[in-house]
Amino acid sequence: MHQAEIGILGGSGFYSFLDKIKEIKVNTPYGSPSDEIALAEFKGKKIAFLPRHGKKHSKAPHLINYKANIWAMKELGVKRIIAPCAAGSLQPHIKPGEFVICDQFVDRTWGRKDTFFEGPIVTHISNADPYCNELRQIAFSAAKRLKISFHPKGTLVIIQGPRFSTKAESAWFSNLKWDVINMTGYPEITLARELEICYLNISLITDYDAGLINNPKIKPVNTEEVIKVFHKNNQKIKKLILDMLEKIPSARTCLCQSNLKGAQI
Repeated sequence: MHQAEIGILGGSGFYSFLDKIKEIKVNTPYGSPSDEIALAEFKGKKIAFLPRHGKKHSKAPHLINYKANIWAMKELGVKRIIAPCAAGSLQPHIKPGEFVICDQFVDRTWGRKDTFFEGPIVTHISNADPYCNELRQIAFSAAKRLKISFHPKGTLVIIQGPRFSTKAESAWFSNLKWDVINMTGYPEITLARELEICYLNISLITDYDAGLINNPKIKPVNTEEVIKVFHKNNQKIKKLILDMLEKIPSARTCLCQSNLKGAQI
């Protein structure tokens, strides 16, 4: 049986991550994951990597089978998930090329399958502090060692997609003091929490979102520019995650492993 300890859910342009990989298919009760899962080993740790959009970026954000993706990770034995993603900035002080290690999210999606618990047992997972603090601290240390510019907290608002926001929507989000915007951060996070898997979001800022366009030198967000900036910073993400993988301890001391305690009625 194939096994892995740490899962990585890759975002746009992040499909080549580890060397000497073995790709496998994982069947789940919820259908097929976005693609085959690449297994590899790094510093004695077994890693599973899955491109959430598929290798050819064929899965739109609102059509990704998030339940199958997270369940597949659980089937492999994954206890922690690192989830880098491309994101737009909603605040002037958060600049393209920087990283944001989010601590909160706001869900603005609709119709996505976002729970494994559909009865008969009613289950209410706490999401007060959704992202694993243990993984966040490890990410902080890695970014400092590598001298990567990052923000140690931030609120990620997840929109339905696949379209980008209007200026009015984006300005609304900015005025609410939310920090970054993305289309895939939900329901990955809550599904992982329901399976008691630690989850870390690393948002790579690729652009200023439309609501911040008050400078003639700044162009509105477009797909070409997003991919361009993401590829430019791809090595930084790889270095950050590899550094983290080396430092992640075998045993978990966080509360993520007991998310279901007291959650079921």
